[in-house]
Amino acid sequence: MGDFKCNFCSKCNGKGCIGQMPGMGGVFESRNFILNCAAWEKIRDAEAEKDFATDVKIRLAPMTGGVENVGYPDERQFYLDLIQSCVHADVGLSIGDGCPDSKLDWGIEAVKNQPEKKAAVFIKPYPQDRIFERFEKAMDIAECFGIDIDSYNIATMREKVHLEKKSPAKLIEIKKYLNSKGFPFVVKGIFTDADLDSVSEVKPDVAFISNHGGRVETRIGSTAEFLAAHHDFLKSKSGAIWIDGGIRNMSQARTAAFYGASEVLVGRPFASAVCLHKNEGAAIFMKDFVL
Repeated sequence: MGDFKCNFCSKCNGKGCIGQMPGMGGVFESRNFILNCAAWEKIRDAEAEKDFATDVKIRLAPMTGGVENVGYPDERQFYLDLIQSCVHADVGLSIGDGCPDSKLDWGIEAVKNQPEKKAAVFIKPYPQDRIFERFEKAMDIAECFGIDIDSYNIATMREKVHLEKKSPAKLIEIKKYLNSKGFPFVVKGIFTDADLDSVSEVKPDVAFISNHGGRVETRIGSTAEFLAAHHDFLKSKSGAIWIDGGIRNMSQARTAAFYGASEVLVGRPFASAVCLHKNEGAAIFMKDFVL
C-alpha cells in the first residue's frame, strides 16, 4: 500500500490521525476536525432535507501537500492522479497553491490534462501583487478564483511566505479585479465573527465556510454549526454559500443544502481513495457517498 500517512479508517472522523501533522490530522489533537465530522448529525432535519436531494453540487476541496501530508511518493503525480480521479467520478474540481510555487503549477497542469475541464482556484493571502500574478497564471483553467483567508492562521505558512491578514478593502480590490475579468470571487475560510463582518463589506460572489479541515489555529467549533447559525446572514451578503468540513455522505450534503449551501467540498476522503485505488478512487468513494 505504500508509506501513506492516512490510516484508511473505516470512518474518516478525525480520531484515527490525532497528533499527525504533517499528516492527515489537525491541530490541537484534531479538535475541530472531530467536531466538523460530529456536528452534521446535530443540525440534521431529515424531513426538511427531502426536497434537497439533487440541489447540491459535490466538489473536490483544494488540497496540496501530497508528499508532506498524504505521504504520496511524488508531489506532481498526486495532483495528476487526484484531479483525474475526480473527473472520472464527475466531481467538481478545485486546486490550491502552496510553497514551493510548483504546487500551483502542478495543479494547473493536472486540470489542463482534462479536456474542457475548469477548476475553482484558491490562492493564499499573499501580498496583492503576488496574488494577481497567480491569478494570471491560472486563468486558462479557472472557473472562479478565491482567497484562502483561513490559511493565514497556519503559523508556518504565514512566516515562511509572508501571508497577510486581508482587510475588507483589499478583498474588495481583488473582487473588482476578478469580476472585471469575468470570474466570480470566493472568500474561503469564513469561520469567525470578524469574517462575517468582512463578508458584509466585501459581498463576495461566494462565501465559503471553512476551518481548513480543522488544520488551522482558530476558534473551537464546527463548520456545520457555523452554517446553521449564520446561513441567513451569509445568503443576504453573498451570491452563494459553499462549505467544507467533515461531510462524508449525501445525507450530510443535503443538510448543508437545507441550510443554504449550493456546493459542498470534500478533501481527505478523495485523497485517501486515490491512495488506495488511483483513478477509480473518487468514483468508489462517491458510490458509497450517495448511498
